Amino acid sequence: MEGESVRAEPTVEKSEPRSGPIPSLREYIKDVRVEMTKVSWPTREELRQHTMVVIVMVVIVAIFTGAVDRALSFAFEALLKLLG
Repeated sequence: MEGESVRAEPTVEKSEPRSGPIPSLREYIKDVRVEMTKVSWPTREELRQHTMVVIVMVVIVAIFTGAVDRALSFAFEALLKLLG
């Protein structure tokens, strides 16, 4: 077993080739519908909580960015006055 590589089996292609854009689009839409049934959607309360977390984080990052911008502007102006 040591040193042996494990090979995955190739995926099986569909037996019927697509003949144009319309059948391809239909198959794509069908596949999307199947995948959408597998989605675990959040409850209204979970959605509300996560939305609040995002809003709070955006405000915190905005305040931090503004503070850093103000500090760097102040430092740059002080440096310009000192040198020039």
